[in-house]
Amino acid sequence: MSEFANVLRSWRDRVRPEEVGLPAGAGRRTSGLRREELAALAGVSVDYVVRLEQGRATNPSPQMLGALATALRLTTDERDHLFRVAGAAAPSRQVVPRHVTPGVQRIVDRLGDVPLAVFTAAHDIVLWNDLWAALSGDPTRYTGIERNLVWRHFMHGHDGVAWDDTHQEDFSSDLAADLRAAVGRYPADRDLAELVARLRRGSPEFERRWDTGRIAEHRASRKTVETPVGPIEIDCDVLSVPAGDLRIVVYTAVPGTEDAAKLDLLRVTGLQELTPR
Repeated sequence: MSEFANVLRSWRDRVRPEEVGLPAGAGRRTSGLRREELAALAGVSVDYVVRLEQGRATNPSPQMLGALATALRLTTDERDHLFRVAGAAAPSRQVVPRHVTPGVQRIVDRLGDVPLAVFTAAHDIVLWNDLWAALSGDPTRYTGIERNLVWRHFMHGHDGVAWDDTHQEDFSSDLAADLRAAVGRYPADRDLAELVARLRRGSPEFERRWDTGRIAEHRASRKTVETPVGPIEIDCDVLSVPAGDLRIVVYTAVPGTEDAAKLDLLRVTGLQELTPR
């Protein structure tokens, strides 16, 4: 058995179903993930997982390896090993990291009572919980550049979200300044360079802020979000994960307020529509 097939099987066996939100159930022949469960988490066919573990599928793409690494909750070092034994170059340190570490995964799993999402240094959303989708819209509706927060903010506006004038200006300026800092850290990232180029061509508001040369990180803001249960005023705080250069964005409402009560109601209703079509 190849090293790739060996570690893939070993790492699948060590992931407990409850760690990834699956029921453990009775009568399981393995304490780890079944092949079909790994396939579902990674977005591939069961047959492909079988062929990978038997060494009959070769040269998996970097995208596939990244999906497997996330599904298996690998550390950064384990992910790099998976890439290398698959015959692929480990992700460069000069491109924006997209790997969600097991610790960040557990934070998202545990904090289901607040809207929470994980973004890369380029502000691509890579992970979120159900309450985030209920409050901000389901990210699975979008693909590619449309999943980028900065792109959507400057190119599509912010329907359903209201800031006061100070927070609106600060939020927009911080996004541009944070993106500039990412360009400095990841000079070889072509997708990031293309994002900035398209924003500068397409958004005068982004171009104006980019031309200031400001460097900063977006940390916090307050805004009002229109939701199926009515407008909710929330505080937005951004927690940095230095090792993977990720941002965990957390929304909270002041306890005991009408906004907190609406957030509780939204937690119950989730993505369901409250009014008939």
